[in-house]
Amino acid sequence: MYKIQTLNKISAVGLDRLPRDNYETASSITDPDAILVRSQDMHNMELSETVKAVARAGAGTNNIPIPELTQKGIVVFNTPGANANAVKELVMLALLVSSRPVIKANSWLKTLAGKGDEIPDLAEKGKSQFVGPELKGKTLGVIGLGAIGAMVANLAIKFGMEVIGYDPFLSINAAWSLDHNVKHAETLDTVYAKADYITLHVPQTNDTKGMINSTSIKTMKDGVRIINIARGGLVNNADMIAALDSGKVSALVTDFAAEEFLNHEKVICLPHLGASTPEAEENCAVMACNQLRDFLENGNIVNSVNFPKTVVENTIPSGGTRLCIAHKNVPDVISKFTTILGDAKLNIAGMINQAKGELAYNIIDVDGAVPENTLRELAGIEQVIKVRPIFAK
Repeated sequence: MYKIQTLNKISAVGLDRLPRDNYETASSITDPDAILVRSQDMHNMELSETVKAVARAGAGTNNIPIPELTQKGIVVFNTPGANANAVKELVMLALLVSSRPVIKANSWLKTLAGKGDEIPDLAEKGKSQFVGPELKGKTLGVIGLGAIGAMVANLAIKFGMEVIGYDPFLSINAAWSLDHNVKHAETLDTVYAKADYITLHVPQTNDTKGMINSTSIKTMKDGVRIINIARGGLVNNADMIAALDSGKVSALVTDFAAEEFLNHEKVICLPHLGASTPEAEENCAVMACNQLRDFLENGNIVNSVNFPKTVVENTIPSGGTRLCIAHKNVPDVISKFTTILGDAKLNIAGMINQAKGELAYNIIDVDGAVPENTLRELAGIEQVIKVRPIFAK
């Protein structure tokens, strides 16, 4: 029986992917095998030594202490693309409301309450204060052309916009999915100089944190409108306020609440609604639970942010053992595994090794049950971080 702790409300559609005869899921579980999380901050959590994986039902992992978990051999999964359509739609809404001041217009119109038959005429006379430009013919700069960025770029083309995208790590699949009318920029400065609207679709890293700041804003077109439904830390808030006050930036739509944004007339601040649709929550939960189950039962790793993709199609040999070993990516470690298993008279039926930076992950199928003393010997290798056996049922 696998024990799964849920730190947030996880869609029942996703939890149904974990058979109840083999999985126990609850928020109050102690010593879990794995954790399912959406937005709860895990940085100050004390994790049990039993935890083998954390699955984030969403794309961003800023709420998870990845370096610390990696050192413990804990695999961190996310669900890239599962909420892409929901975020895409919100970005398009953000583009529209950054141009057309419909929210202000609606608020103003409510002040006419009680004026009865005068309201139509008063509304008609007051509408001129709520004029805003159309999207058609304007240039949209899309920074980051992953699943969401590509979808936004393609939809903006259908809105009649000129689209210029920047992504130095553009994948082949993403490139194939892009409309041929999307132009590719070689540098961020090219995007900043040409775009009437800029939308951000990159993760928050040491390189991207605060990328929208006084320096980058100076290179942008006067009156640029900026959309940030990606990560709050991508924008330097103080520099953004200064740019809004000066008129350099005409509007900001952000999905990340901050004190300085709440009452600024040029800011539309949302309470992190990017993936807040029932469809997205279900998609993320299903994807997270599927990945978690495949890892716990088979050792396979797909869509991990800290471990290499490692997939074995074969089942565990009958009566055998699958060894899942996380270790430092240095020479001569695998030979130590084979020596220990050979000395124990255990035959290796199959093996795969994948690496990601300084970390490596092995799946070794062994004929027969690996005894406890052999597992301890493997775990005792200096370069080994974690050894997890999965015994054939």
